[in-house]
Amino acid sequence: MTSNHSILLVDDDLDLLRLLTMRLSAAGYRVSTAESAEAALAQLAVSQPTLVISDVRLPGLDGLQLFDEIRAQHPALPVILLTAHGTIPDAVDATSRGAFAYLTKPFDSHELLDKVCQATSLSPGAKGDAGGDHSWREEIISRSQAMADVLAEARLVAATDASVLIAGESGAGKELLARAIHRASPRARKPFVAINCGAIPEQLLESELFGHVKGAFTGAQTSRQGLFQTADGGTLFLDEIGDMPPPLQVKLLRALQERTVRPVGSNEAIPVDVRVLSATHRDLDVAMADNQFRPDLYYRLNVVKLSLPSLGERREDIPLLAQHFLTQLAAKYRKTLNGFAPDALEALVGAPWPGNVRQLYNAVEQVCALATSPLIPLSLVQRALQAEAPTQVLNYVNAKQRFERGYLSQLLKLTAGNVADAARLAERNRTEFYRLLQRHGLVAQRFRDDLPAGDEASGQGDRKNPVDSST
Repeated sequence: MTSNHSILLVDDDLDLLRLLTMRLSAAGYRVSTAESAEAALAQLAVSQPTLVISDVRLPGLDGLQLFDEIRAQHPALPVILLTAHGTIPDAVDATSRGAFAYLTKPFDSHELLDKVCQATSLSPGAKGDAGGDHSWREEIISRSQAMADVLAEARLVAATDASVLIAGESGAGKELLARAIHRASPRARKPFVAINCGAIPEQLLESELFGHVKGAFTGAQTSRQGLFQTADGGTLFLDEIGDMPPPLQVKLLRALQERTVRPVGSNEAIPVDVRVLSATHRDLDVAMADNQFRPDLYYRLNVVKLSLPSLGERREDIPLLAQHFLTQLAAKYRKTLNGFAPDALEALVGAPWPGNVRQLYNAVEQVCALATSPLIPLSLVQRALQAEAPTQVLNYVNAKQRFERGYLSQLLKLTAGNVADAARLAERNRTEFYRLLQRHGLVAQRFRDDLPAGDEASGQGDRKNPVDSST
């Protein structure tokens, strides 16, 4: 019976590669091979196996350097090292740094299979994903390696009760990842409760989190349970935790340390059993340096940190996401939409997407709403991308130039291109005004609605040279 687990074997000994491939394949594992560390890294860039087994002695990069690269790029991927007697100290050192195990050549096949079984049972995706069960992460549409690495770590940490801090740009999908962690956790049958800490005024946020008793403040006509109690037994997701006001950070820290909450206006502490996930787009190291975020709360929340890649860092996901959103929205708008024209899809893939997945969804929704044919054309995508383009922040010089040009244009429109009147309104002499017009490439004649045909081309109207004029 074929296993769901795949193993990458790395060794320059072709006979040993064949022998190991036979043994592991016979045990039901899917096996791929590489004869060097460089070839192994190239394979890992395309797809991630369940386990890597590598010889320590390799041409070029050795097995220990390969292990270091794997730890840096795929920290949750287990590695078993194969070593001769002379390299045992190196293998032991690598094991202390995180290698799953090492086996000394010649090794017993039963010992090898035991180690492989242990490693694959702990590997990302082994629990809950065996047989292709990805229901815990069904909302996250991706085939990129960058997201696969994040999801692998998320799957591992989900089995624990550790607090997780999710970092990533706005619109990258931080709440979706938090929901996925909850669904993969032992708390999945209990509530998942989310709150945006930056969207609620400070005076109301405390009540939202911890609840209040009747009469605690004006308008509190009844007692109300807070979100900590609502999420009891489950998961509380604190989105944009970096925007939480400092006074509330103290109360949140106390709740996390004591595992109790005290409703506003109450002296009674209520025990709660809640796993806390948090997220932010802010650099909390900078916030701590500016005394805007408490270090003790940061370390309490940041037991494990997961960093979501931006959409620009996983462009291979854009066609997949765009088609997924198109299918969803076509059903919503009751339209027959089959896909994107090739040049339209190319435009989507090449766009900058500063708003990440949320911005992509908005763009696809716009093209769905305006589409009149089953295939989305480039023109609609270009229109959506233009509408979604963020407002550019200009520097002072550019902003001043833009204002001056707009101001001068308005004056010429008001005076129908009469420079003397426009200069008078601007309280500038006509020579200076002409220089301003010349600087911005504005021609007064073009603003004259009643200019006879041919006059603009012949330079009729204000005939004086704008630079030589002395009046």
